[in-house]
Amino acid sequence: MTKADLVEKVAAQVNLTKKDTEVVIDTIFDSISKALALKNDAKVELRGFGSFRVRRRRARQGRNPQTGNPVQVPAKRVPYFKPGKELKALVDS
Repeated sequence: MTKADLVEKVAAQVNLTKKDTEVVIDTIFDSISKALALKNDAKVELRGFGSFRVRRRRARQGRNPQTGNPVQVPAKRVPYFKPGKELKALVDS
C-alpha cells in the first residue's frame, strides 16, 4: 500500500476530501518523525498498533564490496517499529 492508497481509503471512510486527508496523514507522519528525531530517545506508542523508537547501532568494521578494503562504519541512530499484540494477531490470523 502506498501513501496515495492510504489517503484514498481514509478519505472514503471519513468523508473528507483527498487533499484534507493528505494533510492529516502528512501531519501524523511528520509528528512521529519529529518525535523520533529528538535526541532524548523518545518513544511514540500507538496502542493497538505498535510503537516507534530509536535504536542505536554501534560503530563497526565494514568492507568496501568493490575493493575489499576495510571501512569504519560510524555509530548511528535508526528508527525501529515494534508491532503491538493486536497487530501481530491480525497479521497472523
